Amino acid sequence: MKSQIQTAATAEPQQQDQPKKPKKPKKAWFKLFGNSYNKNESLVGVCFVIPACVLGILFIFVPIAISLAYGFTDASFTAPGKAQFIGFDNFVKLFTEDQIIWKALGNTMLFVVVAVPVQLLIALGLALILNKKKLKCNTFFRWAFFMPVMLSLAVTSFLWINLVSYSGLIGTALRGLGVEIPLLENPNTAMLVIIFVSVWQGAGYQMLIFLSALKNIEPAMYEAAELDGATSVQSFFAITLPSIKPTFSFVLVTTLIGAFKLITQPMIMTKGGPDNSTYTMSYFIYDRARNGGPGGLGYSSAVALFYTVIMATVALLLRKFTSGDNTGAK
Repeated sequence: MKSQIQTAATAEPQQQDQPKKPKKPKKAWFKLFGNSYNKNESLVGVCFVIPACVLGILFIFVPIAISLAYGFTDASFTAPGKAQFIGFDNFVKLFTEDQIIWKALGNTMLFVVVAVPVQLLIALGLALILNKKKLKCNTFFRWAFFMPVMLSLAVTSFLWINLVSYSGLIGTALRGLGVEIPLLENPNTAMLVIIFVSVWQGAGYQMLIFLSALKNIEPAMYEAAELDGATSVQSFFAITLPSIKPTFSFVLVTTLIGAFKLITQPMIMTKGGPDNSTYTMSYFIYDRARNGGPGGLGYSSAVALFYTVIMATVALLLRKFTSGDNTGAK
């Protein structure tokens, strides 16, 4: 009996020590860029990709193709189906006949050159302030700076009309002090008011993005720099800026594209005036398509194509000169 128990005891480890048979690898359904994908993985991926592709085709690529086709026709907003092919006539008109488009392009460039740097500097400055651990009421200030972002552009535009127009609160207060400065009604100051409103409304969004990037910087880097005798300004240029360079590039390009698409504030606050001083390219494209009469839709489509090329060129150049990673700061 004892010998049987000993035999059974010695047999169990031998059975456990036997190597398991390796499982046969699942046959790849297809290969792409050197990676193999089985059937289940592929079906799950396709199910996630198909809705995005369908929506992208319907609401991005199809409208782009239609707009591109309209640019070579005399299509009208009221009768787009009766369009006739006219070749490059719209583009010839764009470059040789229409003078307002260059005024609109100049206004847009003025807004981009002034509003984008100011907005990014304010957003980065606010993020640096909120990133300090010793700051009291940090949550309150973060909420206060971000609150204008939650308001729609239409709401903020109407709000500031009631403040800075001639009959608004600020205009009335200035007249009470004997100072009569029409801000929105003056061609020299109307665009500056729109720039101020846009920066006030949008800086909080960029601030949060910068703040999240600053939180990812290791505190040990600043401690080491402080031990080496570096000042706060030196640490900012040697550690902070290189570390947030990819984030800065992303924020710069997205803010730039948003600035190029400026339309809501001029449309509501000034209707492009006074004297076309706030007439932007996006507003010009909309106005020509809606109110341009016969051939207006085709002409605005040609202008939109021309303007898209400008935006894409500027965005790609900025992306090239500002792109990078944060490995150099580590």
